[in-house]
Amino acid sequence: MSFDSNIWKMYLFKFFYRMHFLGGVIIPFFTIWGGLNFFEIMILQSWFMLWIFILEIPTGTVADCLGRKTSMIFSTITCVAAVIVYTSIPNFFVFLAGEFLWAASSAFMSGADDAFVYDTLKKIKNEKLSKKIFGRIESIGLLGIMIGAPIGSIIAAYSDSRIPVLLMVIPFSIAFFISLTFKEPEAGKKIESKRYINTLKKGVKFFYNNKILKILAIDMISISAIAYFILWFSQVMLENAGVDIIYFGIVQSALVISEIIVLNNYERMEKLLGSKKRLVVFSSLITGIMFIVGGLTTLVPLVFLSIIISGGFGLTREPLLSSYMNKYIPSSQRATVISTISMLRQFVLVIVNPIVGLMVGWSLSYTLIFLGVLALIFSFFSKIEESHLID
Repeated sequence: MSFDSNIWKMYLFKFFYRMHFLGGVIIPFFTIWGGLNFFEIMILQSWFMLWIFILEIPTGTVADCLGRKTSMIFSTITCVAAVIVYTSIPNFFVFLAGEFLWAASSAFMSGADDAFVYDTLKKIKNEKLSKKIFGRIESIGLLGIMIGAPIGSIIAAYSDSRIPVLLMVIPFSIAFFISLTFKEPEAGKKIESKRYINTLKKGVKFFYNNKILKILAIDMISISAIAYFILWFSQVMLENAGVDIIYFGIVQSALVISEIIVLNNYERMEKLLGSKKRLVVFSSLITGIMFIVGGLTTLVPLVFLSIIISGGFGLTREPLLSSYMNKYIPSSQRATVISTISMLRQFVLVIVNPIVGLMVGWSLSYTLIFLGVLALIFSFFSKIEESHLID
């Protein structure tokens, strides 16, 4: 049985799995069709993140016992179910059920796709290509987002914001049928189903005892948690600036392109700025400054720049800081420690989401300025040293 086809099928799978028409109309969908305020939207996001954490253990058991292919199949099925539930009735409690299904889908996919690809590469004796293949899969997934967002906003402009969300059933169903054709490679090592228990016991202990790792993680979590909100603020900012919904998806795609450009130019920017620390500090400073600019103006060009620059730098700091953090983590504990840091970021957002939602209900401009100033404070008081940033 040949397993080579798994790789090109995974390219197609990721493209359709991440073709979210919702990305270009997410705020109008919630506010206009759903009738929610920003606080309620943020409550939904906290609910979503909480369930991802809770469902990691049972969905991990599915991957262990039934295989990674089965886990990915379940992920696409729950994606389709989430869309159907979400677009059924504009009701907050119905949306809670939809977010639960989105969380289940994410949890089913968590780690299963990467493990499936790596085991396939081992089976065909091409593990040395893993970095290249994983990078290509991520790029194709981003391409799905870039294409899906403008399509969604164009559809919404000529109908309403519910229709593009409902039509996501199409790419998700295509991903489902692709997943049925995968060939399950024999796993070299089973995923530990209760990995979160190990995370809490080992990862937290190691993280707590490593001073440099804590400094890097706190810096990463603080700025990435702030930058995360540009994904939710951007469409409200565009609405306030008088931009038509048909352009929302284009801005979303521009934001993704900005992230790709920054991700692929770390080394050049380090050389330009003269040190690794300056790049780390600059990326947080520019994120804060652009948040403040976004809060001070409704001029379309400046709003556009504040979105793509703050997102481009703020949302890409996590892989940059992660690359440095990995140097301080032994291979045997890497998965648990990285999971611990990811969990910390998740819990921060679970708590902060509703608070920011309330602030936006009072004033989006002041919220942007407040978060921008907060990013500047974190930048000025960062304890990161050049010696901490090891290549």
